[in-house]
Amino acid sequence: MKIGLTLGKFSPLHKGHQLLIETALQEVDHLYVMVYNSPETTNIPLNVRARWIRELYPQVSIIEAWDGPIDAGYTPEIMRIQETYILSQVHDKNITHFYSSEPYGDHVSSALNAANRTVDIARKSVPISGTAIRANPYSARPYLADIVYRDHVVNVVFLGAPSTGKSTIAECLAQEFDTVWMPEYGREYWDKNQVNRRLTLDQLVAIAEGHLVREDSLLLKARNYLFTDTNVLTTRIFSYYYHGTAAPKLEEMAIKHFSRYDLCFLCDTDIPYDDTWDRSGEMNREDMQKQIVADLHSRRIPYILLQGGINARKSQVAQVLHSFKKFSNF
Repeated sequence: MKIGLTLGKFSPLHKGHQLLIETALQEVDHLYVMVYNSPETTNIPLNVRARWIRELYPQVSIIEAWDGPIDAGYTPEIMRIQETYILSQVHDKNITHFYSSEPYGDHVSSALNAANRTVDIARKSVPISGTAIRANPYSARPYLADIVYRDHVVNVVFLGAPSTGKSTIAECLAQEFDTVWMPEYGREYWDKNQVNRRLTLDQLVAIAEGHLVREDSLLLKARNYLFTDTNVLTTRIFSYYYHGTAAPKLEEMAIKHFSRYDLCFLCDTDIPYDDTWDRSGEMNREDMQKQIVADLHSRRIPYILLQGGINARKSQVAQVLHSFKKFSNF
């Protein structure tokens, strides 16, 4: 059997890495991919980077190198450190082919007693580097798989009862940061499907599902941030408001998807109530706000309270975003 090995930081995984992996998969019977921990290069955790490869190439065996050496270079000492570590991880794997797009293929393949297989070492087929992507993931979007790009976007959700300024702040911030925003899909659906100002349990599930589909699509178009107006937790609260219960599928979605957001802002009720025909009154706004707060607390979801006018709220969000680093701030 031909057993292949490739390795790297994959920070992030890009089309050049994918060309390497796919070439190896065409040529060997089984492929191992070693993913290094690399806090000095990226704040995206090793297990996230490994997940990208697992999802795209489920036939690959991943080796998570949490204790891998951080030294890089071609001095005799550094090459010896790297070779010793690699051999310690794959000594029982019977590696026959080593794949890389780097000059280190020579010495690593020699240490493995394996064939040295280099792929696009001149970067002509895929002219991109991890350094360029980390500097501007949006500009490098064509070189990133969807699941990789999605993890580079900070998904910011705004919650709050009706008429608390969620849509206004989301749209304004999208303009401010030159990106896209996710309008409340439930409002659009309600306008088209409500009967006597009510929706069925199944229709509320359809809202949650439709919202997620659109949100996933917009994440792939966003530049650094996606500003999202409401989520499945809000739909669940409306379900209880209408029916005193929620469909099991909606309950499952509320559990599964609330953690998809990187930051949660709660819009306060300290702005005037816009009493339009489709809303049920300021008293209900206060009651629903209490339910949202209680739900966030019971699920242990951290949130930041936004108060004041639109400029004050924009300033507060911008200040948080300035210091926020995805996968680092909790």
